[in-house]
Amino acid sequence: MEQQLFAEIYDAHAHAVYAHVVRMTSDRSGAEDIVSLTFLEAWRLRAALGEVTNHRAWLLGVATNVLRNTRRAARRHREALRRLPPPNAVPDPADGVVSRMADTAEAEAALSALGRLRRTDREAIVLSVWSGLSHSEVAKACGVAESTVRSRLSRAHARLRKLTTDHLAAEPAAGRPATSRTTREGHL
Repeated sequence: MEQQLFAEIYDAHAHAVYAHVVRMTSDRSGAEDIVSLTFLEAWRLRAALGEVTNHRAWLLGVATNVLRNTRRAARRHREALRRLPPPNAVPDPADGVVSRMADTAEAEAALSALGRLRRTDREAIVLSVWSGLSHSEVAKACGVAESTVRSRLSRAHARLRKLTTDHLAAEPAAGRPATSRTTREGHL
């Protein structure tokens, strides 16, 4: 019986509730959601239907309260979002690929150049840079004076820089034709 009465009230007043909500919000699609919420709330309050003499007025009152609640919830949601820190920019995956490609090319060039150093200079670089030893620790490990380590590192760094740069310049860049070293240096 209760469901039948509620179905009759819905059929009789759903259009009036919808029209009321559209007038209040100027949003036809949003009004459909409010009408649904209004009748859900009316169903929850259905025990009071026996005391209601004007179902239309009662439903419009429920709809008005539902509108207030949804606006209040939307306002609170917007305020909560404003309090959040701005989102971090999403990095472009292509940048990472290009960076990894460049890092790989530089690492290959550095390893190639490292192999072309004299053994004593290579040992000084590997112990200092990759193993993280101080100059005095490298000197002890190699059995030489600290001043010798400093001169080997200086010479090795300069040679590595030149060999790595030459190696990278000799490789064609993505999408560009290779240029000969002699042309770049201005010689034929």
